[in-house]
Amino acid sequence: MSDSRAGDDPVDAKLLMGSCLCGGVRYRAEGPLTLVTRCHCLQCRKQSGAEFATNASLENDRFELLEGEALLRDFESSPGEKRIFCGQCGSSILKRSAASPDFVRLRLGCLDSDFDQKIQIRIFTESRLAISEFSDDIPSFETLPGAASSDPKSD
Repeated sequence: MSDSRAGDDPVDAKLLMGSCLCGGVRYRAEGPLTLVTRCHCLQCRKQSGAEFATNASLENDRFELLEGEALLRDFESSPGEKRIFCGQCGSSILKRSAASPDFVRLRLGCLDSDFDQKIQIRIFTESRLAISEFSDDIPSFETLPGAASSDPKSD
């Protein structure tokens, strides 16, 4: 875990705690989180078992695994994209990407701390389930913003 950085707003440097369903994996993350996203891609839906997954980015040095390293398993869902989960209960903890090695993508459903940052974008809405209705002003994208053609990368 890093020390406070110059220019960081202490309110934004919130300490977040998280764990898996069985409690065997525990972590802490020093916010703020960035790219707070609801992803409707098929991979995120299948991994989360829900109509979307809510994820956010965090620098590696602001994430600390406190307990349960031996329980962690990974699945390479696409080349260079590893989804990390608890091998005992199956909870999705984070994703690591070879394209962004200095960051992790936290699965916000495993946060134990209160989280008050707003969702910034919705992605892969072309893959959403019919039950996913949008009645707010969160920017929505059919694929990944800036992605080329129909070869989308999931969150």
